[in-house]
Amino acid sequence: MTLKATPLNSAHRTMGAKMVDFGGWDMPVNYGSQIDEHHQVRNDVGMFDVCHMRVVDAKGDGVRAFLRYLLANNADKITLPGKALYSAMLNPNGGVIDDLIIYFMTEQWFRIVVNAGTADKDIAWMKEQASKHAPKLTITSRDDLAMVAIQGPNARAKVWQVLPQTKSATEGLQNFQASDCGEYFVARTGYTGEDGFEVMLPKEKVEAFWYELNKAGVKPIGLGARDTLRLEAGMNLYGHDMDETISPLEAGMAWTVDLKSDRDFIGKAALIAKPPTQKLVGLVLLDRGVLRDHQKVQSAHGEGEITSGSFSPTLEKSIALARVPLGLQFGDTVQVEIRDKKLAAQVVKYPFARNGKSLI
Repeated sequence: MTLKATPLNSAHRTMGAKMVDFGGWDMPVNYGSQIDEHHQVRNDVGMFDVCHMRVVDAKGDGVRAFLRYLLANNADKITLPGKALYSAMLNPNGGVIDDLIIYFMTEQWFRIVVNAGTADKDIAWMKEQASKHAPKLTITSRDDLAMVAIQGPNARAKVWQVLPQTKSATEGLQNFQASDCGEYFVARTGYTGEDGFEVMLPKEKVEAFWYELNKAGVKPIGLGARDTLRLEAGMNLYGHDMDETISPLEAGMAWTVDLKSDRDFIGKAALIAKPPTQKLVGLVLLDRGVLRDHQKVQSAHGEGEITSGSFSPTLEKSIALARVPLGLQFGDTVQVEIRDKKLAAQVVKYPFARNGKSLI
């Protein structure tokens, strides 16, 4: 099978990246030391190729009403142009088709960013639902756009250095807000627990933008550090912490599910009919070892499973997200099956680290 390549593929190779198959995409896992890259983002600034993620524009009359029905979170919460909302898109059984970000731009235009591995499935689902409930809407995959994430305490200053024309429109942005700056769509969002921007721009300009950022002192960061950064920040990864078989109420996403308003949405009836029996918590390993996905968790309240686990460079300990029985409380000790041993871990509230500091 031929791997898909982003417009930055040759740039990664020029910069000495180690490339891997990431869900069918040829992507950089690191450019040297994954731990150095992690600290680079926590303490300074780094840039990520996220061109494999898909930008989708939903346009036309009734787009807000359509998203109100399509998503578990309530699109009515965002009324300020550029304001973003994180939500799950559910199937009728209440499982998570994908987690995504929507941006309100006008009452005729919402922008949606979906995950790479689920993009085709997501767009097909959106179009199917639109054909039934909002036939005049257009759902357009913006294959002409690329996306780069610049993250870290110095990220915004570096973007303004490279794109000074965007500064006046973006320096007042709060977290989870975006500005449409002509060719550049700049959002104060990210997947690392650090400040920064995600910049969408024409595909043909992204390689020059990448090299200009690098010239300004922004180092490229691979998928390895991206994963440890998002895990420390307590951010879900689709296919690990949730999927089409998992309720968002059991995946640490209850805060994104609006069950209070009267509106109906796809999956709502299933969520109400089947209250959660498990929850997502953080774990910190107390013994020597490394927590990994799918390891079993034993507790006095029953069995659970690690959904994402790794060594945390910021805490210098092994950490994980785990789906466990509801009865477990923060501070409780559990046993994790690692190879043939049972090692002790403490249940903690995540995120583990943000803005360069440990929160545990």
